[in-house]
Amino acid sequence: ASDVYKRQHEILSDTDKSGVLQQYHVTPDLLPHILVTDPAVLEIKAKPGDVLRITRDSETAGESIYYRVVVE
Repeated sequence: ASDVYKRQHEILSDTDKSGVLQQYHVTPDLLPHILVTDPAVLEIKAKPGDVLRITRDSETAGESIYYRVVVE
């Protein structure tokens, strides 16, 4: 049952990135980091500075969304 907690990583467009940063009143450096060497980051070819939306299935919440900034 390893796919019970499947995660989906996607790179936000500049417009979506701005919206998320405004919504949470943060700058990219205040978001949690994810390393550019992370397998999921490599798979979607994200670059340092990209903001990722990570959607994870959750038994309690149904679906949880997290944001991470890619760093070296």
